[in-house]
Amino acid sequence: MPTIDLGPPRPGPRDLLDGLPRRVSLTLPELRYAAEAAGGAPLPFDLVDLVDRAGGGDSVLAARLGGAVDADDAAAYAAALARLAAPVDTLTRRGLLVAGELDRGILGAVGLLATPRFALDLDVVAGGVQARCWHRQSAGAVASLATADGLVFELAWFPTWAWADELSRVAVIPEDLPLTESRVPGFVDLPHELADAGVEAVRSHRADLLPVLAAQHRGRVTDETGDVLTDLEVGTVLTALASEPQGRLRAMVADVSGAAAATVGVVAWTLVGDGWRALRPHGVDERLHVEVRRVIPEDLAADLAPVLAVVTGARPPGPRG
Repeated sequence: MPTIDLGPPRPGPRDLLDGLPRRVSLTLPELRYAAEAAGGAPLPFDLVDLVDRAGGGDSVLAARLGGAVDADDAAAYAAALARLAAPVDTLTRRGLLVAGELDRGILGAVGLLATPRFALDLDVVAGGVQARCWHRQSAGAVASLATADGLVFELAWFPTWAWADELSRVAVIPEDLPLTESRVPGFVDLPHELADAGVEAVRSHRADLLPVLAAQHRGRVTDETGDVLTDLEVGTVLTALASEPQGRLRAMVADVSGAAAATVGVVAWTLVGDGWRALRPHGVDERLHVEVRRVIPEDLAADLAPVLAVVTGARPPGPRG
């Protein structure tokens, strides 16, 4: 059963390039050509060609990348897609298509995308940029596909033991996104009901309700040492959780080897003023709580390991280090 390997490094490769992840950028026409060359392999998203629906804004791909688009956005997407060169020409110029034969690595990666055992879908928003990533794993190998605009995609393939490092790339915060101090502590544990109601109150301009909500859950909000936060501190945390986020990360894992996907596990992060916070639900005295904890991109694999263990039935690997 596959795991994200967080243990000691594997033995050195036989040569400099052995085992290293390979990446290639492909335009949407090139990607579709590769899928056809791989025996008509389905892509990991439902593709609707906007060229045929330029005025309707009705595209499953657009929805997967961030919701419905209006007619102007659809027309702009269709125009940009139409300007892309023919895939045979561009792939040939790049040395990826030789004598009618597509690069075998690309064929294998596209094939793995179509026939995985485990699927990991990631939706990442940071500032005004949204990206979708699809990771597919089977038989000790992983293929990934990522895009921020639905026009250019990064296709990568690598061994399963390198998955942890590849996942950390997904959560890297853009360099041009300014980070500041945050009023969200590095750790806080609070009832899910309080977090939900408090964030909604702030977003609805009813911050006056925060003292009432905090009083209703007094004694149930704690820091990392187990100390209870005051009502004033709780109000500050709720206000920050509602007003600071400038991004999110959502990862969904499933076993797709059967006729229907197995139980799906979910990991969620939010991007606040000074970086990522993981949102980890758990039970406390038969109540649903959420742990808000500071994390860095390299922690994504560790957060996903228990989720993969639930889906695969495997024991999650030990902590990093």
